Amino acid sequence: MRQMTIRAELADYLKKHGTTINQFAEVSKVNSGTISNIINGNRPIAMQQLDRITEGMGLEEGSYYDLYVDECFVHSNPNWRRLRPFLYRCAELDKLECIARVVGIMMDSLSYTPSLFDTAEDFFTQGKHKAAAMLYQSVAESEKYQHSERLALCQYRLFTIALGEDQDANLRAAVQFEGFVNRLDEVDQLDALKDLANTYSALRHWDKVMAMAKEMGNKATIQYHAKYDRARKSRFQKEPGIPLFSYIQYSYVLHSVVYRELGDYDRALHYVNMYMDMNWIREDTEEALQLINQCMEWARANIYLLRILKGDITVLPEYVAYLEQREEEILSGLFKILQSANYYQFNVDDILLQFEGKILDCRDHHQLEIRSYNQQIFEDRYTNLMAEIAFYYIRRNKYEISMKYIMESLEYSVKNNSESCIIKCVGMFEELRHTASLETQKEYQNLISKVQRINEKKNGFVVGST
Repeated sequence: MRQMTIRAELADYLKKHGTTINQFAEVSKVNSGTISNIINGNRPIAMQQLDRITEGMGLEEGSYYDLYVDECFVHSNPNWRRLRPFLYRCAELDKLECIARVVGIMMDSLSYTPSLFDTAEDFFTQGKHKAAAMLYQSVAESEKYQHSERLALCQYRLFTIALGEDQDANLRAAVQFEGFVNRLDEVDQLDALKDLANTYSALRHWDKVMAMAKEMGNKATIQYHAKYDRARKSRFQKEPGIPLFSYIQYSYVLHSVVYRELGDYDRALHYVNMYMDMNWIREDTEEALQLINQCMEWARANIYLLRILKGDITVLPEYVAYLEQREEEILSGLFKILQSANYYQFNVDDILLQFEGKILDCRDHHQLEIRSYNQQIFEDRYTNLMAEIAFYYIRRNKYEISMKYIMESLEYSVKNNSESCIIKCVGMFEELRHTASLETQKEYQNLISKVQRINEKKNGFVVGST
């Protein structure tokens, strides 16, 4: 039986359709001499030629990529001049299986590691994250016994790519990456610690947030003094993504958030005052001034918020006016208002009515966009806000409205695998089960069944398995 090759496929096509080489050359825009040499086996096929030939034959893009891997990379010595364009086309067409095959071949020779890493960086920048992750994983595997910056950067990228809706998966990604932070370049360490702190914050692991904030603040302070206080400064020092002072200020912001979440409002206020102090900052660029103004806004808003959390509702109008102008803070701000309202038993019906439309706008907007950390933060805030509103209406004996918010929160909790919020919603639903319609009870049971399946999968147990 004749072995299937691209050359044989092309020759069969021409014979079957009664097409001459010259006619096919005109259709495919590939030189007739080149086609003749390809069919006769005298010339290897270039990537662009393969795509044109495939199109000329009326086939789907990438139809012959598996054969191309066999002919050019398995049965021949791989050549980076051919490998590179092939990887880019596979990434463009989402041909991940072909990428996996090629990468497996390439990693037999560690000399390809730098080129694979550079290609992964390109894919990452272009948003081709699945393809990038395959290359990063391969590079990381080849360097797993080395204490290299490149290995650490691969792990950083894999952590970033892994972030999504599943909170358990996000936690695993953060824990796996955390041990590589100190192998990164000093400047990259700051962004890595900031991203880890944000991830742990969304997961409500406040001890971890505090640890990341402290380390980021200490490292940023050392780098800040090195930049401005030393007589000799390196002209080629790598610049961070944002001005250095911002990492120090953000460390204070995170400290205040942690203490606020732990209910230590006085200590939280101490750190708000810390990031309000701008006298030591030396940067005076337009970007720096914008960040300074942003810090001042955060500080004023958080002072209002801390007063509300301590039961002072006289500042509610000022804080609500602040939220009206900042859509990105509506969910977290309303959540805190509801927490305080539920604790101190004050009425916020008017505020909920005022923001009802904007809450829906936030939800609909984020359902259209999935953006790793941003999506993770949104899902957490939205889920917890829905649960807090549900509890608010239970306390006010408005059970029908409360049930609507319980189900909304539970749906998102299951989607995100947020165990703490699922437990909260189940408790509220069971309290109001006698008020739920049959349709709502059926919807509830479907969601609980999903939770059970998730747990069975996580624990490696499936009902009916032996």
